[in-house]
Amino acid sequence: MNKLKSLVFIFSIFSIIPASLYARKNKGDFYQLKIYYLKNDDQVARVDEYLKNAYLPAMHRSGIKNIGVFKPLTNDTSLGKFIYVLIPFNSVEAWMRAEKHLSKDEAYSSLSKSFTEAPFDKAPYERIESILLDAFPGQEHLKLPPGKNPGRVFELRSYESPTENLHNKKMAMFNTGGEIEIFNRLAFNPVFYGKVLSGNHMPNFMYMPIFESLEQRNDQWKRFGDDSVWKRISADPINENKVSVSHIDSILMHSTSYSDY
Repeated sequence: MNKLKSLVFIFSIFSIIPASLYARKNKGDFYQLKIYYLKNDDQVARVDEYLKNAYLPAMHRSGIKNIGVFKPLTNDTSLGKFIYVLIPFNSVEAWMRAEKHLSKDEAYSSLSKSFTEAPFDKAPYERIESILLDAFPGQEHLKLPPGKNPGRVFELRSYESPTENLHNKKMAMFNTGGEIEIFNRLAFNPVFYGKVLSGNHMPNFMYMPIFESLEQRNDQWKRFGDDSVWKRISADPINENKVSVSHIDSILMHSTSYSDY
């Protein structure tokens, strides 16, 4: 019965992700973005302990490095609390193997037991959301900032589109239309760009620029808005820029002390 369930799960994954992605060799990364929804400081502390002492060390032992863990700057508001975990994989297969590695890791099983087997009335989180992304051709691999800086601001941006056609046009503005080049020239230093393959909000893509402070972040976006190349490509009718994005989310975050960067 367990083998049958595993086969059903694998088949469902293959039905979600285009088959062409499985044939790629030495191409771009895939990213999993896990979002922990939390209701109080106790849950925050329990997820922190799990990620720091059990999950990240086990992922490192399996060969998965450069895992980012982030908390929104507004994590102490009444709107709820969140922890974001960004995990890079060099293939879909590596992503699918991750849970199998964890299940065979005895240290992880021991250290995570109180978290994974918590009683229903003492759950360590409200729910977990998982988003799978495919790296943009314009930046195929994770780009890490130099060293660690607790004051550094990571901005997770999410662009939803009203149709697949407009979604593709907006991604083309980034990959071939010059928008990534503008971000590079203005030193936005994005960690990643990725098309959402599976998630709650689609069609959608996400990316994460880095700033040394909130003040620098605000100055950088003003420079971007005033940039002559941006003004030209955003006004080009072929890009349909004014209608290609129906909703934007922007989340400003710091990395945790145990994050890999």
